[in-house]
Amino acid sequence: MMRSKYFCATAFLMAGGILWAQVPEIPFDGNINFLKAPANIHLGEAAGVATDSKGNIFVYTRTGGEDVTMGGSRFFSHGGSRLFEFDANGKYVREIGTGVYGFLFAQSVRIDPQDNIWAVDRGSNNAIKFDSSGRFLQVLSRKPEAINPGGGPEGGGARGGGGEGRGAAPAAAGGGRAGGGRGRGGVQGDSFNRPTDIAWDPQGNLFISDGYSNARIVKLDKTGRFIKAWGTKGSEPGQFDMPNSVAVDSNGNVYVADLNNKRIQVFDNEGTFKSQITNVGAPWTICISPGARQYLYSSNSNPPDSFDNGEIYKMELDGKVLGKFGTAGKLVKEFGTVNAIDCRNPNALYVGEVTNWRVQKLTLHAAK
Repeated sequence: MMRSKYFCATAFLMAGGILWAQVPEIPFDGNINFLKAPANIHLGEAAGVATDSKGNIFVYTRTGGEDVTMGGSRFFSHGGSRLFEFDANGKYVREIGTGVYGFLFAQSVRIDPQDNIWAVDRGSNNAIKFDSSGRFLQVLSRKPEAINPGGGPEGGGARGGGGEGRGAAPAAAGGGRAGGGRGRGGVQGDSFNRPTDIAWDPQGNLFISDGYSNARIVKLDKTGRFIKAWGTKGSEPGQFDMPNSVAVDSNGNVYVADLNNKRIQVFDNEGTFKSQITNVGAPWTICISPGARQYLYSSNSNPPDSFDNGEIYKMELDGKVLGKFGTAGKLVKEFGTVNAIDCRNPNALYVGEVTNWRVQKLTLHAAK
């Protein structure tokens, strides 16, 4: 029997019942050999991928080992992640931030509207800004000074690394400062603890999903000064259980991939809850395309220890599902835990795959 291009995959909750709706499959091509790195450079877990306005491609990867040096009674950690740039044709250009203090455990990379490069590191608790030439400009939050041999960090909060996605255990707030002053619990000077993503509104304000331990969104002004934070751990509207990704639309609305609650929450620019999207599985990462008509992409990625799900959804901003594509696996057009989506061109996506150690270029086609 011929396989239909439509199949049941999405459940909508209506009046206490479940109505199964058919979701169209979006035809697409995949290219896993698009990036051409030198023979001595290898990608590890491709945690982040992003493009700039010129089409250059940036990959933040968990490549190489984290080095730990014993100093007195404490361990000092460094290394473990690298940031690479490729041109629009996939040719290797350079490495950025070689040996930088905050590169420990890559989580995401994003490009702001001025083509500055931002690396979010889950190990150092940092969001690190470089200009388009690769020069370091700014760091948000603070890397723990050392690791106590007894298991706890010293001088700045919980150490990242370890654990992926769903079911990560909560930890006390810590990490480094997100602004001036001191404090905890969503006040100026509060600390990131294993942050996951970063996005900007049209005014240049920054939104950081502080996900693995703090379960919140932090809003900063364009200079990096703290404005506010919202969210606690839970399942109610405005609460989060692993906010793993964040995106902002052209009206300044904030979209949060609430991974373990299997929903995308939508807030206004001040953090007031507006709506939620619950029909696209567990959103591992999200992306909103630019332009007059914006689209929302969300990866219902498989956890690293399974081949369940894996598809990516394309939606209108109101959550209407336009289609889906892909599934979990190791082959071309299959995905291994998509931790990053770049959708600057809504029909030519780049996805970073953690368990397949690669970036895959996807070209979407109109349904026949």
